[in-house]
Amino acid sequence: MDHSPLPAIIPIDAILAARTRLHGTIVRTPVVALSHDRATPDIRLKLENLQPIGSFKLRGAGNAMRAMSPTALADGVWTASAGNMAQGVAWCAREMQVACTVVVPEHAPRAKTDAVERLGGRIVRRPFDAWWQVLVDRGDETMGGRFIHPVSDADVMAGNATVALEILEDVPDVAAIVVPYGGGGLSCGIASAVRQLAPHVKVFAAEVSTAAPLAPALAAGGPVPTPYAPSFVDGIGGRTVLAEMWPLASTLLDGSRVVSLAQVAEAWRLVLHRGRVLAEGAGAAAVAAALTLGDAGIGDGPVVAVVSGGNIDPAVVVRLLQGELP
Repeated sequence: MDHSPLPAIIPIDAILAARTRLHGTIVRTPVVALSHDRATPDIRLKLENLQPIGSFKLRGAGNAMRAMSPTALADGVWTASAGNMAQGVAWCAREMQVACTVVVPEHAPRAKTDAVERLGGRIVRRPFDAWWQVLVDRGDETMGGRFIHPVSDADVMAGNATVALEILEDVPDVAAIVVPYGGGGLSCGIASAVRQLAPHVKVFAAEVSTAAPLAPALAAGGPVPTPYAPSFVDGIGGRTVLAEMWPLASTLLDGSRVVSLAQVAEAWRLVLHRGRVLAEGAGAAAVAAALTLGDAGIGDGPVVAVVSGGNIDPAVVVRLLQGELP
């Protein structure tokens, strides 16, 4: 198991190297305006749902795996993921012709696990608490191959941070970026780039009220146990802030905006009807949180919400379209 410490910030040189390493693997996704009925803020959508696997996770998985030596990859790779990192690792493993295993929580959406299996990955299901322990322990000695932590891996975060490079280039007057918070790998990666290139830009985490570990941690001054209830917003949330991520999250992020499931559902419908964008719950949570920033004193300029993925179960889509709360 990997217990090596993380840097306090992902260095900009590592982020720029990740962009070079990922050339030809990822899509440079567009930023589009979102029409909504409120006066402020001006919301733009960073459409990571348009990546080949429908999620930003290809950035982190691709950078981590392409940074490894052939010897390190010889016994294959594995990760622990509710779905999107699983697809990212499986996609890259197929491209690099290495074996891949994914440990998923029992409630992982079938649409995501089916996609992993189509890519050639092997699925291992565990109860949520056992799955979460893999993240806490940063590995599992019973598993073979090289473990790629979906959150607290410096190479994964450097790959994730390439999202910020594109936002800063495409929206030079951006005032704030809102990022779904699962374990902090995306938000802290993005914030690392922003702090070094555009420190005036604020970076907020978006959390859903049924699984929001960061907001109480920020209030308490450290990670605290947090109630967790599975929901259609399946790509974010957890029992607590991972200990190794707390130094980064507490210093790099400008706060957490916690939204309800109803707010996420409303944002999901808004993004679909106004933007013609199919988001998953986590991506819609970022939009819902962005909609709360009108009185946050962020200054002039657009707010970019990172639509982190679009891998949503069709049954959930049907219920959301019917105005229900899945």
